[in-house]
Amino acid sequence: MTMRTQNVVELINVTKTYRLGEILVEALRGVNMKAGRGEIVAIMGPSGSGKSTILNLIGALDRPTSGRVMIAGKDISKMSESKLGEIRRESIGYIFQFYNLIPVLTAYENVELPMLIAGVSGEKRTARAHELLELVGLAERAHHRPDELSGGEQQRVAVARALSKRPPLVLADEPTGDLDSKSGMQVMTILKDLAKKELSTVVMVTHDHQMASLADRILEIRDGKIMKETEII
Repeated sequence: MTMRTQNVVELINVTKTYRLGEILVEALRGVNMKAGRGEIVAIMGPSGSGKSTILNLIGALDRPTSGRVMIAGKDISKMSESKLGEIRRESIGYIFQFYNLIPVLTAYENVELPMLIAGVSGEKRTARAHELLELVGLAERAHHRPDELSGGEQQRVAVARALSKRPPLVLADEPTGDLDSKSGMQVMTILKDLAKKELSTVVMVTHDHQMASLADRILEIRDGKIMKETEII
């Protein structure tokens, strides 16, 4: 059982309503959730249930219609765009289904890039990028570009990139959705091991029950509400 003594993510009575022409669509209807430091939370549900909306709100990419979104103790619900940019840059790592690596950069350069943007010194960037590539088993592939790597290897680079700045929060949107089951399990195991080692909180959207079983908790959402919460023992 995971100890959730320090919440990195907290949603408090969050609603989100979109307007489509003259129609109002209630994407989220009073969602409450928490995720503690070093915890992995999987969000599951059918298409249109609100999974991606939650991820967008936690990722500071959208704002709630009502309620509060707390990230690392800060209420981001009404922050200015510049402040939200700081949160995204400093506190959140992202992992996407289709990797989103920059094709002209090597694996090493892709992992280094977020640190370069954040102004981390060259010596520290080099040490951290090599450390992470070693941890994801790609030290010997550091100077290969994405088109020279398999899908599983590209996603392992993406995991390393997401963790490069030691963010308190990592968001993963279907991180194994484009991989076969063996590669997916390898990526998920690496992500879990690194998150625990780095004490990063991971909130993951997935359709895959096998991958979700590696999380600490599973939240099942339907029609904009969390219907069930299962703690993995």
